[in-house]
Amino acid sequence: MSAAGGPRLLLRRLREIMAEQTSAQMRLDKLVSTIASNMVAEVCSIYLRRAGKVLELFATEGLRPEAVHATRLKEGEGLVGMVSETAEAVNLSDAPADPHFSYRPETGEDPFKSFLGVPIVRGGQVFGVLTVQNKAERIYAEEEVEALQTVAMVLAEVVAQSGFFNVAELDEPELRIDRPRKFVGDGLSDGVAVGRVALHEPRVKVERMIADNPLDELKRLEAAIGGLRESVDQMLASSELDLTGEGREVIEAYRLFAYDQGWRQRMRDAVRTGLTAEAAVERVQDETRLRVQRMGDPILRERAHDFDDLARRLLRHLTGEEVADRSLPANAVLVARGMGPAELLDYGRDKLVALVLEEAAATSHVAIVARSMGLPMVASLEGIADNARGGDAIAVDGEMGEVHLRPASEIIKAFEEKRALRVQTQARFAAVRDLPAVTRDGVAIRLMMNAGLEFDMPQLDQSGADGIGLFRTELQFMIGETMPRLTDQAAFYKKILDAAGDKPVVFRTLDLGGDKVLPYARWEREENPALGWRAIRIALDRPALLRYQVRALLRASAGRTLRILLPMVSDVDEFNRARALIDRELERARLLNLARPTQVLVGAMLEVPALAFMLPQLMRSADFVSIGSNDLLSLAFAVDRTNPRVSKRYDNLNPASLTLIRLIVQSAAENSGDLSLCGEMAGRPLDAMALLGLGLRTLSMQPGQIGPIKMMIRSMHLGEISAFVDRLCGRTDHSLRTRLAAFAAERGIVLK
Repeated sequence: MSAAGGPRLLLRRLREIMAEQTSAQMRLDKLVSTIASNMVAEVCSIYLRRAGKVLELFATEGLRPEAVHATRLKEGEGLVGMVSETAEAVNLSDAPADPHFSYRPETGEDPFKSFLGVPIVRGGQVFGVLTVQNKAERIYAEEEVEALQTVAMVLAEVVAQSGFFNVAELDEPELRIDRPRKFVGDGLSDGVAVGRVALHEPRVKVERMIADNPLDELKRLEAAIGGLRESVDQMLASSELDLTGEGREVIEAYRLFAYDQGWRQRMRDAVRTGLTAEAAVERVQDETRLRVQRMGDPILRERAHDFDDLARRLLRHLTGEEVADRSLPANAVLVARGMGPAELLDYGRDKLVALVLEEAAATSHVAIVARSMGLPMVASLEGIADNARGGDAIAVDGEMGEVHLRPASEIIKAFEEKRALRVQTQARFAAVRDLPAVTRDGVAIRLMMNAGLEFDMPQLDQSGADGIGLFRTELQFMIGETMPRLTDQAAFYKKILDAAGDKPVVFRTLDLGGDKVLPYARWEREENPALGWRAIRIALDRPALLRYQVRALLRASAGRTLRILLPMVSDVDEFNRARALIDRELERARLLNLARPTQVLVGAMLEVPALAFMLPQLMRSADFVSIGSNDLLSLAFAVDRTNPRVSKRYDNLNPASLTLIRLIVQSAAENSGDLSLCGEMAGRPLDAMALLGLGLRTLSMQPGQIGPIKMMIRSMHLGEISAFVDRLCGRTDHSLRTRLAAFAAERGIVLK
């Protein structure tokens, strides 16, 4: 690069060219000529991606003009294709001698030996390739590579925003930022919705990319980094508890990254090439994201998400942009990387029609809240938050796990038809709402609903549920900034009981730990929180917490029957110790002459496989037992349901699952125990059919699932399915799902 030139002069000239009122091609031609002159290169060329990952020569200085729009290379073909495929610079002194070189006679590049190519990148996507060439054999200097990368970044932003030339005019559908995209993930809450994107954390838009004064930009960058570091320090100091099970580790990682000198230096170097501080942050983040994507390491990918979040925070410090408010447009589909239940509840339900997250598990509390709110939800959609823009049309299918971003009109029409069909199906379910859940051979089944929030309660009557089989009390604790007071707890529980009327309500005591932790209590990070200090283990180690909650439940249940369910019980001694604490609170209420429940029933959740072998002993102490199928089977198969790499490795309808549940049912029956099941299995018609065949007569599920389950029950002959399931338990299939579905189809059992 000439001493008289330099990257800053080149960027200033580039800005002038972009502002000219000429055709797209003329501006491209001027750009390559300017770059060639500035870098003392005999050739400068721009290749842009076309549909099908083809790279087309769009402009050149030094190659034959007739090659423009005629020369094309596939991704991976030739040196240009290699730059596009690897997203890394290629710097060669003798390009024709390289085995990747692809000779194209129409270009007239025979005499040119040295070659430097850099990717044109934005948002982790390669838009094209920028190259320079010379006749003399030479390796381009590091500052020349840096300068060309800076120009390529600016060019990428221009392409993406269609500010330099009209991408649609150049027939580049793959590069259009507004092109339709389909994402397939995990459906976590059923339903179909069509609406408009509302970003939970909108991307900070960088308006100015080329610096007027690099020294001023360096000062702005340093000030923003200082502000970022201070905010992360404050976050770490105030975060006594993490909301995600690994939140504190993430915050600590933020702090390490925020103080990372290499990251800071790379941004400073980018500013020195002539970029604004904001553009420098984006450039370094694009490079980081691409590098990690090429490695394919899932752990490094997680770290890339950390850097993404950190970069967005830094951009907000630079621009002064505040975090978006929680107001929504009509028919809003909320799109985010991740979210806690409190954040979702902040938005309310009036205008929200669906939730789309990059990261969430079926058992996460935000998924539970979404289901309670009746919101279709899809997660495990990598990259959707970066690709979505506020106001984009979006279609969500929570059953199939599909999301269509900026869908074509035919897709929208198909989704509208599917939504209408679901409305008709819901009408069919409503028609059986008040009918009994009785099989064709006369066996009555109790269908209960799961709940956890006050606005769940109207669904008790709307769904036709026989009661609430699981009320998750921890949600009330998790959505606030402080511990609920005793009076507030009691008032809340009383509202729930009043809303339920004569129908029973089973209150599960605080099921904390694992991925469910409070934002206002001290929590130590554990290597394996799912098997660590959680649920009843916390209650027994911190008895005041359990007694405080029981005191509120006793007050709220005065004159009624109170049903308390203890979570994560692993042996009978744990249950007995917890029941003794409940009895102490009952005795306290008696001594103080306080109003008390007419009856207190205490049950245990069977989620730990060990407890299955202690049922005869447990039934002597417990008034009822509820199988928590999610944790029970996850622990039985040693599989983390939230880990996509292994979550599909077991099926609820595996013979081992059914055999374990059959053992529990038989043991409970022999000891005259009251047994139910709550979990995802209960709400799936095929799974529920198998459970009933195993002998279960009480199931608890999400309210929207009661209609389909009741229709299935009313169409089945229990004697037939019991005999069939009993035979299936002896098989060795990975899953019995296909056999059960065929059985249901043969006998006309309604599964949808």
